Amino acid sequence: MADKPVRADKATAVAELTDRFRTADATVLTEYRGLTVAQLTKLRRTLGKTASYSVAKNTLAKRAAAEAGISGLDELFTGPTALTFVSGDVVEAAKGLREFAKANPHLVIKGGVFEGKAISAAEVNKLADLESREVLLAKLAGAMKANLSKAAALFQAPLTKTARLAAALQEKREQESTAA
Repeated sequence: MADKPVRADKATAVAELTDRFRTADATVLTEYRGLTVAQLTKLRRTLGKTASYSVAKNTLAKRAAAEAGISGLDELFTGPTALTFVSGDVVEAAKGLREFAKANPHLVIKGGVFEGKAISAAEVNKLADLESREVLLAKLAGAMKANLSKAAALFQAPLTKTARLAAALQEKREQESTAA
């Protein structure tokens, strides 16, 4: 009878992890062996409010991923595994994890889930190489503004040429009338 509360706790944990897998924009799996509690706390602060970093049992996390409809992660659930659930800017979270891993070699990025598909550690690093959403939007806005300015200049060019032509004709007529 002592087994039932444990099983209920496990079922609750699996349900919670399944929900987090489904609602997160991305999930990154890491190995944290050798990191101190202080380092893990620092990592959680580094990730900010858009990502949560939590340790999970491999069997429960594997079951939750399967229930969430995610496949291809089974081989990543070996050794001590922590899950980073990202709700927001995936690039920013990937950069935060990569930078922390550079400073703390004990943190190893194993892979993850992005847009419902399993991705490798190399693909997580490729995400970290991208520019943040804000930078990309700013570049897009700048490009659009430049194109609008070009279009405005293009539309004004015929009017400017017409005005110059009219001024030249008027000047020519004035010269002809003073000469006559």
